[in-house]
Amino acid sequence: MTRVRLQKFLSEAGACSRRQGEAHILAGRVSVNGKVITTLGTRIDPDNDAVRLDGAAVTRTQRHIYVMLNKPQGVVTSCKHRGEPVVTDLVDLPDRLFPVGRLDKGSTGLLLLTNDGRIHHRLSHPSFDHEKEYDVTVQRTIGDDALRSMAEGVLLDGKMTRPARVRRLSAKRFRIVLMEGRNRQIRRMVQTLGNRVARLHRIRVADLKLGGLKQGAWRHLDQEERKRLLAQLKLR
Repeated sequence: MTRVRLQKFLSEAGACSRRQGEAHILAGRVSVNGKVITTLGTRIDPDNDAVRLDGAAVTRTQRHIYVMLNKPQGVVTSCKHRGEPVVTDLVDLPDRLFPVGRLDKGSTGLLLLTNDGRIHHRLSHPSFDHEKEYDVTVQRTIGDDALRSMAEGVLLDGKMTRPARVRRLSAKRFRIVLMEGRNRQIRRMVQTLGNRVARLHRIRVADLKLGGLKQGAWRHLDQEERKRLLAQLKLR
């Protein structure tokens, strides 16, 4: 009998990410065999123990779903946010999905939603070196020196950003490829260099490309995209 940590089980079952699982446990939303569990690190027998989240049974037989969304401006990257529209409202599926990574409320573009909790850490954490590409328009003409600074690294919160690839598209527009995702990173980098972002649009995450997906629309990843994504993340 192999016992696993409760938050890991929730993640592998696709109920939530591991971090969200920890929060659910601490909030008293998870029970095992009818007993509410609030202690992180609790181990369970996934073959014999009955796990429930908010009263709903959680099993590892749930199918994994991977959805690409072109997030519109003004929608919050969250499963729940009082008084404001959230990205999960835009995906008409009965399954409980959660967004991988974040796009701030004012940004648009590619966002992955899934019930596969295994991928959240591996796709979001900078240690795995997965690229994210953005199309950025700024309010005023941006100089070559500023673009070079963003490529080499900018000091934010006492720490330099990682090197990035930057390509000019016009006087006020450029593409940037990051391998990290600090809070509002591109907006803060641009502001540090004396400008402001007017439009921020994500067009790629790892090998997943937004393509011609219309704003506010979503689609399932096709078989080849799923296969390639899981291979990149060293998952099966």
